[in-house]
Amino acid sequence: MNRETSLERLEQQEFDLCIIGGGASGAGCALDAAARGWKVALIEQGDFASGTSSKSTKLIHGGVRYLEQAVKKLDFSQLKQVRHGLQERYILLKNAPHLARPLPILTPVTSIWEGLYYAVGLQVYGWFVSKKDPLPKSKWLSKAAAKRMFPALNARFYGAVLYYDGQLDDARYNLELVLTAEEKGAVVANYVTCIGFNRDQQGKITAAICQNSLADRDSTWQLRAKTFLNCTGPFSDTIRILAHPGIEPRIRLSKGVHAVLPIASSPCDTAMLIPKTKDGRVVFLIPFQGKWLLGTTDDEVSNGKGEALLERKELDYLLETLNPFLDQPVAPDAVLAGFGGYRPLISDYRAGTKGLLRDHAVELDPYSGLFSLLGGKWTTYRIMAKDAIDQIAPLLGREEQCRTADIPLIGARGLNQADWERWCQEQDLPKDIAQHLFHCYGACAKEVSNIMQQSTELAKRIVPGFPFVLAEIKYAVQFEKCCTLRDFLSRRIRLEILDWKTNLLAIPVVAQVMAKELNWSVSEQQGQSVSYIQLLEGFIQQTI
Repeated sequence: MNRETSLERLEQQEFDLCIIGGGASGAGCALDAAARGWKVALIEQGDFASGTSSKSTKLIHGGVRYLEQAVKKLDFSQLKQVRHGLQERYILLKNAPHLARPLPILTPVTSIWEGLYYAVGLQVYGWFVSKKDPLPKSKWLSKAAAKRMFPALNARFYGAVLYYDGQLDDARYNLELVLTAEEKGAVVANYVTCIGFNRDQQGKITAAICQNSLADRDSTWQLRAKTFLNCTGPFSDTIRILAHPGIEPRIRLSKGVHAVLPIASSPCDTAMLIPKTKDGRVVFLIPFQGKWLLGTTDDEVSNGKGEALLERKELDYLLETLNPFLDQPVAPDAVLAGFGGYRPLISDYRAGTKGLLRDHAVELDPYSGLFSLLGGKWTTYRIMAKDAIDQIAPLLGREEQCRTADIPLIGARGLNQADWERWCQEQDLPKDIAQHLFHCYGACAKEVSNIMQQSTELAKRIVPGFPFVLAEIKYAVQFEKCCTLRDFLSRRIRLEILDWKTNLLAIPVVAQVMAKELNWSVSEQQGQSVSYIQLLEGFIQQTI
């Protein structure tokens, strides 16, 4: 369904449920409700996953730090969060194996006693894992074995403990949740902003007043639904107050940033956990699409206005934390890119944000009738959605049960890597491009390849040294609701978070193809290009 058709249906039809927010939680709720047979609308003020949901550490995990805190503080609520995360980890890996995969994580130790401490902790961590989970158990590594798995590690460590969690491409996973929900009957649209609500005489919401932010003129309409669910993450309080002025805020924001670094040594598919930092955080160094992701930070912020950026002081902190573990320290000028996001933590003003749980809550405002899904994290998006839809169901008189544990995402339908590799050999597709298409699109990769075969031009790389091809631009516009240059470069192929300077080179190439697909005028094409270039140059300046 193209975006214009979706907008017409959103304006003309009435829905059982309108979900505001197209990040992980909103997309998960849309899939859950649509799979139950509900009539669902999903709107997002920007692009899908353009906020927090594309700015994660890309881990699917129960939370090693939460387990440590639970034991130290005898906090059983944190144990519950670990259990939920590890049980959901199996489902995320199973439902989209092209976008999510097991990740070995190495924790260096300086003594046998430190090693014993982490080994026992990770053994306990493994007790919470689903019995269906195929990931290997944690184990001890000698210094030599640790060096073989992680060549960049320096020689001062006694050994390491190895355990496994999952890794995902968060923006792509989010997008496939949206597209799978649409396949199940949901009507979805990005760049639609909720600017207010209409109410009945009792104050209950009857419609959301929506605005198409991509329209040439000011266009608003009413989106009518029986119930409304707020899934806007860091902006949850904005929607809550819009529905009920004067309501008490419930969200505290924590800023987390990541730096992206080159992998200088031999290619490595093992991550590293740095469990001790000067301020009690946990920092990861994780391989992602041929680069290192280093993060994250945890700093309370007063508001989430403006995009969270990697700043020089944060880069310095991350490198100071990392470099004692490497045989060749990384200098700040080696950074390739960076990104930041705001964690929506449920408020408790007795604690700092590092002490707040990433758990979730479903709230019903009795005055307006607005439901809000608050807090949470990527790994538990599905159980968050289940809890929200289960609580809404009685008000709609619905009795269907959640089915999402067994619903593969669109790219996982009929997925067979061996068949794909044979097909690529027949087509003489370069190995790096073939691997990229498979891990990005899964079973839909052949659709992209078919576009590549339409002309030799569309089969060309967008920029040298990366596996992205021009055909992906056309595919993203036609099938993935891609509306802007940044939609494509940041969230459809992830080049923006891999290499800022290369991304600048890609902008004019992508703009030319998108302009043709979306019928942009010359001024529209130039306007998009110039504004995006200025944005990236601002990112670069922040880290100098």
